[in-house]
Amino acid sequence: MKASLRVLLLFLLLTLAKATVAQNRIENVTRPKAPIKQFEKAEWTINLQVPFTNPYDQKEITLDMVLTSPSGKPLLLPCYFEKGNTNASEWKARFTPQEVGTYSWYFRLGGKNISDESKPEIFEARKGGKPGFLHKNDLYTFKFDDGTLFRGIGENVGWESRSFENDKWTYDYLLPTLSKNGANFFRTWMCYWNLPLEWKKVSSTKRYSNTQEYFHPGAIQRMEELLQLCDSLNLYFMLTFDWHGHLMENGGWKNSNYNQVNGGPAKTPTEFFTSQRAREKYKNKLRYIVARWGYSTNIGVWEFFNEVDNAAFTAADSVIIPHEAITQWHDDMSRYLKDIDPYQHLVSTSISHRDIAGLNAIAYLDFNQKHIYKHTGKIPSIYPTYISTFGKPYVIGEFGYRWEDADPKYGEEWDYDYKRGLWYGLFNPTPILPMTWWWELFDDRKMTSYFNSVKEINDQMLASGKGSFEPFEVTTDKLEAYGMKCGNKYFVYLLNNSPAELTSDISFEVKEGKIKEAQTFAPISRQYQKLTSFSTKNQELIMPRVKFAPRQEMVLILSSK
Repeated sequence: MKASLRVLLLFLLLTLAKATVAQNRIENVTRPKAPIKQFEKAEWTINLQVPFTNPYDQKEITLDMVLTSPSGKPLLLPCYFEKGNTNASEWKARFTPQEVGTYSWYFRLGGKNISDESKPEIFEARKGGKPGFLHKNDLYTFKFDDGTLFRGIGENVGWESRSFENDKWTYDYLLPTLSKNGANFFRTWMCYWNLPLEWKKVSSTKRYSNTQEYFHPGAIQRMEELLQLCDSLNLYFMLTFDWHGHLMENGGWKNSNYNQVNGGPAKTPTEFFTSQRAREKYKNKLRYIVARWGYSTNIGVWEFFNEVDNAAFTAADSVIIPHEAITQWHDDMSRYLKDIDPYQHLVSTSISHRDIAGLNAIAYLDFNQKHIYKHTGKIPSIYPTYISTFGKPYVIGEFGYRWEDADPKYGEEWDYDYKRGLWYGLFNPTPILPMTWWWELFDDRKMTSYFNSVKEINDQMLASGKGSFEPFEVTTDKLEAYGMKCGNKYFVYLLNNSPAELTSDISFEVKEGKIKEAQTFAPISRQYQKLTSFSTKNQELIMPRVKFAPRQEMVLILSSK
């Protein structure tokens, strides 16, 4: 009798389970109409009839696209909610194939009392014309999926014009200006006045309005437009998810959706990092970002925080958020982001000038960053110090003559810093050259065209060395000098870092072969001049004495047999 009851109970449970699945199933899948190409977005629409309260809460509901690549690699792609309700909802899957060939795929629905799978199918990915996603390569370069090497040259475009700034400063103006002047990279923020994805209450902006939606519709739309623009311009960028002001009591915290007074899960900024509910909320954001925009090859880097140390310390350097909380949070979130991102975008975070204990050593952060103001001359010494300790790339995410403001009266000093900072990066181990702040000032001062000069030498370095960078010592009288051997070419950056005219001898060791050709490159004019007067003695190349005007710079390019 007891056995019969158990069988009956089991039958009833299975029937109930099947009924639950039947009520919460995948209704329809609309496949891409156009041919699917490698490194280009393909989009599926999935119609569900599923009960939910919050479609962005993955504890409640998730939809994933489960794929197997042509090489047999398993891939899991998060999908995102587009519109609808529990009676009929529309979801999207955006996928960019990294391989050519036959993919198998199906959709898997899960969550609280929800389970269903679509019928397995296949599609063919044809060869595309793009290089793919950026990945970590070595200390000097990133590498695209197709093997093409990349060094980032550009600046910060932290946000579009705020309500009190000139309406001119938009992505639509600034990014084409960068692209046509030799830049290939920039960095931009999500915050309550720019791409305010998680902000219901915005400020200092005419572009966005307050909303009651879980994710800000205006931010979503502008992000879509930004990706289309970057794709058309062949620009890559670092997307900064958050900035330190969010967690400042006198800053963004009072309007934060994580703040308990606004219905959020955290009582304090510290609990943003330590609360389990706050972490779950943040992971919902990460999942949505990867699902909606992870397809984009133009997103070069996910960056968690801008200058997280400025939230962790007071102005007097007293700790107000425990370092271990910030480090553990970054370890958890970077691991999670790598787990859900089928494309394995680069992941980073940044500090201003104070280190957070343990942050630089996190395994799932591909590189770390520091921001340098008023100390541009120290940039060359920062890289080897960091690399010798942690063994992975380092980036100067912001630098400049001042951090307080962009007062035009300091314009010449700004310009000088702008130029030498780029060359310091090019002649040192970093995959992204130092990026200036105060983008409006430099556009006003017509400095953007200077990127063309740096690009010209960078292209020659990559073409000659094919990824080989060998720094070497250069001997001068009083000039700053940095040498880099790339393949059969020697590149030397020379700078008179003084207000007086200097005349200097220049010499360095020729490691192999003989110098057959030498020329100078003037970064301002982008003019070359052939050098015929040089000699080699005991494998040391000696240049004639060269006269340098105050703060003059020059690049020597020498080819060996």
